[in-house]
Amino acid sequence: MKDVFRRLVSDFLSTIVFLVIYLATDNVILATLVAILGAIGQVVWSRIKGQTLGYMTWASLGLVIVLGGATLLTHDPRFVLAKPAIGHVAIGIIMLKRGWMLRYLPAIVTETIPEYVTVAGYAWAALMFALAAGTVAVAMTGDMKLWAFYISVVLIGAKILAFAIQYVAFRLLVGSRMRAAARA
Repeated sequence: MKDVFRRLVSDFLSTIVFLVIYLATDNVILATLVAILGAIGQVVWSRIKGQTLGYMTWASLGLVIVLGGATLLTHDPRFVLAKPAIGHVAIGIIMLKRGWMLRYLPAIVTETIPEYVTVAGYAWAALMFALAAGTVAVAMTGDMKLWAFYISVVLIGAKILAFAIQYVAFRLLVGSRMRAAARA
């Protein structure tokens, strides 16, 4: 689990850096420059350490450079604000693969309620697409305070809430199936 969070932070580090710098300085241009330099530095550091870089790292670097460059050239922050939406769409597409979630769950869940796990996987994909649409909608307003709130509270809160709902639902469903099997 720790490795998953480490990878997520690594994949979204430039967005996190952008948000922190912007909130500290209220300067979109500075935050964009630091995010671009941070993304480049992250890749260089990983290469120096001999680490293999995944697709998401390269994609994130490309997006930071292209969207950050567009923000710097046009002085329009909406380009860089839309970046998290692209990541959410990419993750949502991956989550459309049937059964993707099975490898992340305990055997008791995958053996007892595999059909619900598949449905939950599709629900997660739908959530990613909805959050991406919300990110684009908020980015189009150009309101940095609203975007900062959406990225730091709504995106994270929605995922935590979805995880909690899934956890409770799976516990109830597994328990129900096990009780029914014991009675049979």
